[in-house]
Amino acid sequence: MAKAKSAFVCTECGAEYRKWQGQCSSCQEWNTLSEVRLSAARPGAASVGGGGTAGRAGYAGSLSREVVDLGQVDLGEVPRLSSTFEEFDRVLGGGLVPGSAVLLGGHPGAGKSTLLLQTACKLAQQRRVLYVTGEESLSQVAMRAHRLQLPTQGLKMLAETSIETILGVAERERPDILIIDSIQTTHLEDIASAPGGVAQVRESAAALTRFAKQSSTVLLLVGHVTKDGTLAGPKVLEHMIDASLLLEGGADSRFRTLRGQKNRFGAVNELGVFAMLEHGLKEVKNPSAIFLSRTEEQAPGSLVMVVWEGTRPILVEVQALLDDSALGNPRRVALGLDQNRLAMLLAVLHRHGGLFTGDQDVFLNVVGGVKVLETSADLAVLLAVVSSLQSRPLARELVVFGEVGLSGEIRPVPSGQERIVEAAKHGFRRAIVPRANAPRHSPEGMEVVAVDKLADALEAL
Repeated sequence: MAKAKSAFVCTECGAEYRKWQGQCSSCQEWNTLSEVRLSAARPGAASVGGGGTAGRAGYAGSLSREVVDLGQVDLGEVPRLSSTFEEFDRVLGGGLVPGSAVLLGGHPGAGKSTLLLQTACKLAQQRRVLYVTGEESLSQVAMRAHRLQLPTQGLKMLAETSIETILGVAERERPDILIIDSIQTTHLEDIASAPGGVAQVRESAAALTRFAKQSSTVLLLVGHVTKDGTLAGPKVLEHMIDASLLLEGGADSRFRTLRGQKNRFGAVNELGVFAMLEHGLKEVKNPSAIFLSRTEEQAPGSLVMVVWEGTRPILVEVQALLDDSALGNPRRVALGLDQNRLAMLLAVLHRHGGLFTGDQDVFLNVVGGVKVLETSADLAVLLAVVSSLQSRPLARELVVFGEVGLSGEIRPVPSGQERIVEAAKHGFRRAIVPRANAPRHSPEGMEVVAVDKLADALEAL
């Protein structure tokens, strides 16, 4: 009987070591090495699990065994498969690419299984789809499909967690789309660690990805996330797959946002919006309309800004609330924005705007649960803070965007013309923008105020 071997694997980057050490030499993280028991591989096991060097060499050779000139590579257009959701296709870059591996992550209850089940049932009417569930029984999946009123005819189901069995069934069925729910429940027989471990997740994903590349099958993987919102498992998992998507939205929120974090076939940081209804997820084709559902009476501290998500502008409302602080260290709370950037902007407001907020608790919120990652929200945030500080509401037809520098200058942002046009479509009649983003000809009915400094923007209010 072969002697069992052990290795120490970093849970952050997946690097392997023969013995334990306090710090990982690859990612420089501390106390991330965990021991993994590895059994000796059986003959031919590398061709299935892909755990050894021979397995990876075979995978690379299956793609191309000859050295070719880059200019001679065929650039034939690869046909994409529609997921039946326009918002899903937008995040993917235009649809599902044959032979690609897509990882879908999200918190429990976000709707990962619901989204993929809806996609699978609709695609099964035209394509061969194999849905592998490792977390639920077949009856549970059937009950959910019946509750969502989905067409169930034609969808092939399999309740299995063994990678060897899954690949055997996939070889026989030859599906166009293979869905694994989830990758943390699968395991390889040759690896002694429990499902969900670093070695199991890495080698299971490698075997499934290799099958997808060789057979031109679309592979959709469901992945768990940790309590801080990052994908669970080794970091190398994100390097293996072609696209990494994150479905965000709490159980108390009606809307879900699908954001692309990595995509080899489309734009990164693309955003798709869905609404969770009684019969499953429904795509929202005009996100600006739902994020602008404001009350008739305009309150101080409320302002609309235009952010750029992927390939389109979206109008969202930012709200600021300032209150006298009873603490020696006033609170700075930002929901949907970077809290450190808020502290920096308040310092710029004091230095170059002459408004002191050091004795005020500052609360900031982006309506609709949207997370703003770009700097074009800087000017809108400061003007909302000023509005709340002076208890003076701003005009409902006002829209603002622009980056604020440390010296108080208003810097331009990408796609300024498209942002102004989008605001004009939704009925806004006045815009405060950086001077470099001011168009030569403003849209009909739109007054564009171009500013260079923070003081100019405050005067324009």
